Amino acid sequence: MIDPKKTYAMTPEELSEKYESTKESLDQLRGMLMPFLKSQYEKNRKALERKEKIKKLLIHLVIICCCFICIYPLLRIFSISLRPGDKLFSTDLSLIPDGATFSAYASLLKNTNFLRWLWNSLVITVATSFIGVSLASTAAYAFSRFRFPGKKIGMILLLSSQMIPAGMLILPLFLMIMKMNLMNSYLGMIIAYSVSSLPFSIWILKGYYDTIPRSLEEAALVDGTSEVEAFWRIILPLSTPALSIAFLFNFTTAWNEYLVARVVLFSSQQYTWTLGLFELQGQYLTQWGMFAAGSMLVTIPVLIVFLYSSKWLISGLTLGSVKG
Repeated sequence: MIDPKKTYAMTPEELSEKYESTKESLDQLRGMLMPFLKSQYEKNRKALERKEKIKKLLIHLVIICCCFICIYPLLRIFSISLRPGDKLFSTDLSLIPDGATFSAYASLLKNTNFLRWLWNSLVITVATSFIGVSLASTAAYAFSRFRFPGKKIGMILLLSSQMIPAGMLILPLFLMIMKMNLMNSYLGMIIAYSVSSLPFSIWILKGYYDTIPRSLEEAALVDGTSEVEAFWRIILPLSTPALSIAFLFNFTTAWNEYLVARVVLFSSQQYTWTLGLFELQGQYLTQWGMFAAGSMLVTIPVLIVFLYSSKWLISGLTLGSVKG
């Protein structure tokens, strides 16, 4: 090694020679250490890769098991719909049973008013979803942007209304619809469904509006737009994920609802699919094949809506649930 105290007595040639010898020593030391360091690095890297692979494998196994648990009931319903003779119980666990036939689907579409029930459900559900989202978007904007007396109490009351069991709301909804002379009508069902799903939609949209900077609206107002135009042209386009979540909630709630429909509707021509499929159940005989076939067919509209709106689903749930 070079001693700084003695460098003043060395000639340039000696310093150069000393530097070369020190460099060679360092190169030899590095040559001895590098294989060891490389081997340790490779061992650690392989160990980390092995742990990551095991972790990913376990995660995928859990996801596959969860998917199977969710899908298996649908597969069994599909299997029942293919069984001949309205067989519900069977020792055969195969997905495609012996003598599989689509006769249950044909009988359901030809011998019942299933298409009419499906149409009624679509009209009521789509109208409920659009009306619910329209009302919730404006109400949530008011709760998010404006200050007015009773704002906090109003939000608390909206949240408290979701704690009331759905069964307790049947009688008030029935009396309200009956006094409005809307029994056994689309409009009565739409009003009942919109009222019941509105509080949750307002909370979802209000939480999302809080994440949008007010500076965007203020800049639009400076440019001469009105508050209504700022809401329509800026806030609503930015709120597409939250609006899709509210739409999905309204859609699934109205599509799968049974209790209110049982109270309000009494004509077979006005039945939704939930009431219509219940007609297939008799006192002594239940047409399980047609029941299962109908259960499979009614999943198609919901599946289409979910697939179309899936690109907004995660972001809407995440960003609409926090503030800041």
